[in-house]
Amino acid sequence: MGEAIGAVLPLAVGVSLSPIPIIAVVLMLATPRGRANGIAFVLGWIVGLSVAGTIVLLVSGGAGASDDQAPATWVGIVKLVLGAALVVLAVVRWRRRPRGAGDEALPAWMTTIDRFTPAKSVGFGVALSAVNPKNLLITVGAAAAIAQTGTSAGGQAVALAVFVVLSTIGPAVPLAIYLGMGDRSTQVLASLRTWMAAHNTAIMCVLLLVIGVKLVGDGVAGLFGRGP
Repeated sequence: MGEAIGAVLPLAVGVSLSPIPIIAVVLMLATPRGRANGIAFVLGWIVGLSVAGTIVLLVSGGAGASDDQAPATWVGIVKLVLGAALVVLAVVRWRRRPRGAGDEALPAWMTTIDRFTPAKSVGFGVALSAVNPKNLLITVGAAAAIAQTGTSAGGQAVALAVFVVLSTIGPAVPLAIYLGMGDRSTQVLASLRTWMAAHNTAIMCVLLLVIGVKLVGDGVAGLFGRGP
């Protein structure tokens, strides 16, 4: 189980530090339904990651991700493909980054956050955690890494839970600040939103590149380091 948890730690950090979900929570907290919507979004985020990870674990287990305590060949291929996809995504996002000064453009749906209901906030939490291509690729990589260790079903569940909890820290931090500081949190959250928006692309590109290279390395090791 320890090996499975260790394998998902860097991947969880990559999901947790995604700027867009953090900015979304900050914007939600500034609306009249801020408390309810912020809590709903974080719950949806947790549900999305948990469901996506569980599905991949079940599929990986049924497909034999571990063969005699060694990773199956297909797992190495999956990691190699996922890692390459993340590296390509990092390069594409960097090449398309805004060249001018000021905040980078944020998704258009963020302008409608003041009209969100708790139910819609849950849905967006699920979408940004499990449907967002970047997070989905990382979650698939994390679940495959857990499955390939050959640990028991209980150990896999614990490792996935650790991944989900660590991946939730980023979006949960603004909510914790809001609940802990109340009205005094306004300036702190505004500063966090401004900084995240200004450096969105740089943060994402670094995360995608580092995690992508890690997955490529793991995939190569799995494919060519199996011994005779």
